[in-house]
Amino acid sequence: MRTDPDGTDGDDSDRSAREWCDEALTRLNAGRPDSALEAARRAADLDPAAEWPHRLISLAHERLGRDADAVPFAERAVDLAPGSWPARLRLAAALRRMPGRWAEAVAHATLAAKFAPEQPAPEVMLGDLALLRGEHAGAERRYRAALTLDPGHPQAWVNLALALLRWERPRPHHDPAWPIGPRETGRARRALEVWSRQARLLVAVATVAVAACAFLLDLGAQAQIGGFAVLALLVPLTVRHARRVGLWSYVPAMFGRDPWLGADVVSAAVAVAAYAAWLVLAAVPSALDPVWAGLAGIAVLGWPALAAVRALAETWRGRPLRALAETAPATAAERTARRNAGVALWIVLGRTWSALVMVAAGALVAEPRAAVAAVAVPYPMVRGYLRARHRGDLPLRAAAGLVALAGPACAAGGLLGSAWAWRIGLGALGLVVPVFAVRAARAWWRGGPGPWRSSLLMCDLPVGGEPSVDLDPEVRQAFSYARGVVLSYGDPLGPRVAGAVASVTSSGELRLIAEAAVWEAVEADPRVAVFASDPLQRRFWVEVRGVALADADVLRVTPKQVQVGEFPGRHQRRG
Repeated sequence: MRTDPDGTDGDDSDRSAREWCDEALTRLNAGRPDSALEAARRAADLDPAAEWPHRLISLAHERLGRDADAVPFAERAVDLAPGSWPARLRLAAALRRMPGRWAEAVAHATLAAKFAPEQPAPEVMLGDLALLRGEHAGAERRYRAALTLDPGHPQAWVNLALALLRWERPRPHHDPAWPIGPRETGRARRALEVWSRQARLLVAVATVAVAACAFLLDLGAQAQIGGFAVLALLVPLTVRHARRVGLWSYVPAMFGRDPWLGADVVSAAVAVAAYAAWLVLAAVPSALDPVWAGLAGIAVLGWPALAAVRALAETWRGRPLRALAETAPATAAERTARRNAGVALWIVLGRTWSALVMVAAGALVAEPRAAVAAVAVPYPMVRGYLRARHRGDLPLRAAAGLVALAGPACAAGGLLGSAWAWRIGLGALGLVVPVFAVRAARAWWRGGPGPWRSSLLMCDLPVGGEPSVDLDPEVRQAFSYARGVVLSYGDPLGPRVAGAVASVTSSGELRLIAEAAVWEAVEADPRVAVFASDPLQRRFWVEVRGVALADADVLRVTPKQVQVGEFPGRHQRRG
């Protein structure tokens, strides 16, 4: 008697490899990957030819954050059972986190979908791979295909909503298919961001300082010299950060994947150029004063203007109302869905608030009666809020109530000419800003999700731990002693059957020798069924449905489902 890793006493010698695998899967589901890893290793020691223990070892390493350690065991599982869709899926999940192996992950996930078109997990994995690369239309298509197979799949619902929101992962500048890792591109991005931030800050402060010295202290010539000194200071600063970038060949592609990174760098370069032109024109006669003032405005206000444009663009990106509708089925069971629903409601709120501000401003400037359109603006927000049934965010409810009040109040002010109605409407819109600020400050202080797009999370449930199909002794006996084995397969003209010679390996894999036409057919559709009857038990028959792949001079069939029965027809399904 000894103590197991899970804290219970038991005789380890009585457990088989599959029992240890069952125990490892139970521990993984209980959130104990360390203990699960030990159990999976024991299973692999007892049956090194079985692929299920290696999948579980890979999954345990992944849950422990050891992505590099998870890959070899997933590859070993595929080598042992190349026709296993869970093994292909496990390898795809492990490879997607490895630099330069993105294409391999897609290839294995595609094979998993080909081997098991009735399973939703391969479609979800292909959707995740597309979503992580920013291919939102492709991800949406894959998630909808998965939901057709399993309408209750929580990960498909949550990540479908992210695709509709046009979600970007935390490192949008990096392409997972690149042969370099995100650390290298991350260093390049940080160097570009720091340079743009420092350059814009320097020219903004220098512009204000030079103008103050020229107009308030009457030191125009001295201030201009100091301004050129700041411009000279930017030269070594730029050279230093340019050396830190290093990966200049990837920079254009990084800008293409993350346009806001490119906008930051370009706006910094424009601010520096405007500042330099402003200094040169400082001594030009007063006829050029508007140009001079405009250049100063670019140098000082370019950064805040870009931040405002970005905030507005992020608010109006994607389809948050549709995303809320797609997330609703999963909010009860998945915590990530509830979190993302709250963020989506803030996005809808920001979109509604900005629309009301534009309507109210247009009405005040052009035609007050046009404010009647403000009545309908809050309707989509209210509908989305009621559909999501989000109860836990008090600032969100307060802000939504203020926006819902602002619409009718502004409309009444425009139609009736009531100053008090305008004050109420505009005041409600103004109060939304401090409510948002309080909510953002609380999220920052507590380290929780904030009311912004970057708080959206991708649902990433563990995959590849499904049990493998086990062939029991009577099934093995049937194939070992069968005088004739029938192989059923499909080709473009329909289903076909052919005779074959079969054997069973110790790991439960079938090895077949069949005619050349079968080999050609399984390349297009590897799904087959193998039928045999036991001559020792004349009424006993067995049918194994699985995936056939060519290997040297044999077809390797990985079982997916086993049916056994007795003539004339009684049967039962296994696996």
